[in-house]
Amino acid sequence: MPESVNTLLAPTKESIVPKQAENEDSVIVAGVRVTRKSRAELTDHVVQATLDATAHAPRLLFDFNGHAVGLCRSDPRYAESLVKADVVHVDSEPLVMVSRLLTTTPVRGRSATTDLFYDFAEGFQANGISCYFLGATDAVIEECVARMSFLYPQLIIAGYRNGYFDEAALPDVVADINATKADVLWVGLGKPKEQLVSLMIRDHFEGRWIITCGGCFDFAAGHYQRAPLFLQEIGLEWLHRMVLRPRQLFWRYLTTNPVALYIALRQTRAVNVPKRRA
Repeated sequence: MPESVNTLLAPTKESIVPKQAENEDSVIVAGVRVTRKSRAELTDHVVQATLDATAHAPRLLFDFNGHAVGLCRSDPRYAESLVKADVVHVDSEPLVMVSRLLTTTPVRGRSATTDLFYDFAEGFQANGISCYFLGATDAVIEECVARMSFLYPQLIIAGYRNGYFDEAALPDVVADINATKADVLWVGLGKPKEQLVSLMIRDHFEGRWIITCGGCFDFAAGHYQRAPLFLQEIGLEWLHRMVLRPRQLFWRYLTTNPVALYIALRQTRAVNVPKRRA
């Protein structure tokens, strides 16, 4: 097990544009290479890759949104984690719009992690794929498991545990996960911790996918509500969340959203729009 997150993810001089192994259908948005796949295509891809008997090392699937754009500027370790991911999907309608405005091969649509959580559960259930939930509090994760088991009776939830552990406990955590023989590990620890932890355990997890999911366990447990569909479609789901949780989110969204949009427009244009000749 690596000695520390800092050791594993020391900043490099390389661009933060990811060099994923699975980037044949991708585009650079806000300086990051992201998949163009739709929700349905991404779900099918993850399911089929899990069933692929020739696959060995687990793949990493991370999300990319406005918060992530800002983190890439302020946290070199997080930026490097996106480079090391196999697939990065866009969980932001404004970033999808930026790709449509400034690229010739735009992202086909937003793949919200909270939607993929259920899409994947359906696909996993239909194909006998097992999963493990890592994150949240004991109460939240237990409620999440209960609700998902009710919605998807045939879904194999091989195990779960809360997300409160220190780095020294990681070897034991991974050993417990591997003992369940889970195919897919969902990691819900919040950015940037979940990405850094995923990288630390990648070489030790014996399943097929490690997927980060932020606060999905809280949503699945019924603690948070999704925004109305019309707000999701126009890129204002963040506003709904901010109204519901002003103390936690008001300052974050007020300061990060404008900056993230500026960075996204600037970096996407720099990569995809040819410079004018003098």
